[in-house]
Amino acid sequence: AVALIVADNVDRPVEEFGGTLGSTTDVKIPVVSVSKAEGARLRANPARTVIKLKAGVNVDKTSNVIAQTTTGSTDNVVMVGAHLDSVPEGPGINDNGSGVAAVLETALQMGPSPDVENAVRFAFWGAEELGLLGSSDYVGRLDAEELKDIALYLNYDMIGSPNPGYFTYDGNQSAPPSADGRVPRVPEGSAGIERMLAAYLDAAGKPARDTSFDGRSDYDAFTAAGIPSGGLFSGAEENMTAEQAELWGGKADQPFDPNYHKKTDTLDQIDRTALEILGRGVGYSTALYAQDISGRNGVPVREDRTRHVQSRS
Repeated sequence: AVALIVADNVDRPVEEFGGTLGSTTDVKIPVVSVSKAEGARLRANPARTVIKLKAGVNVDKTSNVIAQTTTGSTDNVVMVGAHLDSVPEGPGINDNGSGVAAVLETALQMGPSPDVENAVRFAFWGAEELGLLGSSDYVGRLDAEELKDIALYLNYDMIGSPNPGYFTYDGNQSAPPSADGRVPRVPEGSAGIERMLAAYLDAAGKPARDTSFDGRSDYDAFTAAGIPSGGLFSGAEENMTAEQAELWGGKADQPFDPNYHKKTDTLDQIDRTALEILGRGVGYSTALYAQDISGRNGVPVREDRTRHVQSRS
């Protein structure tokens, strides 16, 4: 093929086209998106067709917001992040106002100079929905020594879904492999983070289940760089299984968040119980590692850390 036309599968404005080639496709030919209607018209005309494309490039600026405590070791930074942006068609209250609110409240409660052993760096990422751009740019600016200074990264993206699950990122890779066979990058130390968060959820009466490091949130640049990572998640567009509904008291065969990437992602749709439990988990995990990164649920000490410098895209 010399070019590829991706037709959307639903009707929506041109600026919101959602066609995708998948997360692992390496494409070296021109690609253009067209509407569902245009795709149907092209398929209905098998003859040779000339397509005139009017294209342009808009450059917009976005920002990350980074804040670090003035206290604690800067050789063992505990980094905690959530993305600030939403998709154009939704107000983004669960995705990701919920994660931002919990991380921000944790920062406010800790204050600028808490009595901690390890410095805490809070990150509020820009342009996650456009391809993890803010977090990828940030990690791509760090050299090997700066990457080693980060002991671990905690990611909080969607923690108030209306039909909530109680997931931890799969740090010990115990979940079945994905359908596409993709093997996630899970650095040493991530299993301990998962155990710590799972123990927290168990104590809160919500037994944890795995969610894969599938590259869909801001942890991706950190795991690629070799930084142990983890976090909590209440589920997105996937349906809750019968086993999960029995475990957590939700609705089987219904999405965890039926408002995912929609205009109905509003404040009245947030599950307050899930937000409280998972939000407290943000504070608990941050405070725990701010005091101690050693032990069974700890991460490698600085001299034993392996990091991979990432190029900026």
